[in-house]
Amino acid sequence: MEFLLVGIGGIFGSITRFSLGKFISKKLNSSFPFGTFIINITGAILLGIVTSIGSSKNLYITLGDGFLGAYTTFSTFMYEGFNLFQGKSKLNAFAYILCSVVLGIIGYAIGEKLGLFLKLYNLIL
Repeated sequence: MEFLLVGIGGIFGSITRFSLGKFISKKLNSSFPFGTFIINITGAILLGIVTSIGSSKNLYITLGDGFLGAYTTFSTFMYEGFNLFQGKSKLNAFAYILCSVVLGIIGYAIGEKLGLFLKLYNLIL
């Protein structure tokens, strides 16, 4: 059952990441990987919310492990950061990697606080 839940969440997470990444890249038209950057930061925020609301095990497996596991992407993050380093954009590579890590941690903390707020005031499903 857990594999099915992870798979279902993963299908939707990967489709969302692919679609949103393409949309962001097209709209911003930049060599900087804003699509992956925005997706990974929003994923960190959403994971903070999911972990803090105390959802059921099955809901966490579907959303946390499945959807957000596929929505965020460490491999693409590394690929894009490495490509920036190999090109003539070493400063952009450093900024991308550092900001992704720092803002990811901050985003998770904000999401966790937001989730606790939602739970405290019974604003969650």
